[in-house]
Amino acid sequence: MANYNISRLSEDIRREISVAIKDIKDKAVAGGIVSVSHCELTNDLSYCKVYISCLDGNKTESAVAALTKASGFFNRRINERIKMRKLPKLIFLADNSQDYYEHISKIIDNLPAYSEDEKENEEE
Repeated sequence: MANYNISRLSEDIRREISVAIKDIKDKAVAGGIVSVSHCELTNDLSYCKVYISCLDGNKTESAVAALTKASGFFNRRINERIKMRKLPKLIFLADNSQDYYEHISKIIDNLPAYSEDEKENEEE
């Protein structure tokens, strides 16, 4: 199977899980804004890593646990809408990239300012 087919399948799986999350009744998921940031499908279609992010970063772990319990529901929804030979095992993971971006932003903000005197010294 070509690489573009795997990326297209992973995008289709991401889209179906995003739509199906709205039907989950668990308070950890329904109580906040939960989204699927991206999916990574293995080449042999046996595993699919689904990265979950929440608007409230503290609830991400509880949302991941709730979605892991509901993985059978997601498998059924994916199987109904996407025809595949092999249905991948869904692995839900917390996407902490927003925390990483905030950390990098704080580091950049704390850097000393570049002044005009330094520019003149470099030119000489």
